[in-house]
Amino acid sequence: MKTLLLFLLTAVAEIVGCYLPWLWLKQDKSIWLLIPAALSLALFAWLLTLHPTAAGRTYAAYGGVYIAAAIAWLWLVDGVRPTSWDLVGSAVSLLGMTIIVLAPRS
Repeated sequence: MKTLLLFLLTAVAEIVGCYLPWLWLKQDKSIWLLIPAALSLALFAWLLTLHPTAAGRTYAAYGGVYIAAAIAWLWLVDGVRPTSWDLVGSAVSLLGMTIIVLAPRS
């Protein structure tokens, strides 16, 4: 559960760090959004270092959580209801993350 929460915080930091520049570039919002965006991306990078396993494995497992978090963002922030394909894709990515995280290691 702790790992999943850490993955979720990491995903939100990355999404916010990318969403704010998107607002500036696509919706003519203030350039000042780049400051919290940069801070959010720095937080994202730091959070990745808190995961207890090898970097490559962390990034691979994190990808599944990122996909699910991005679909949740689509719904909660963008106001676009996910399709059944979005939800199935998210479930598959979370299954992949679970396999990577829970696999036995020697």
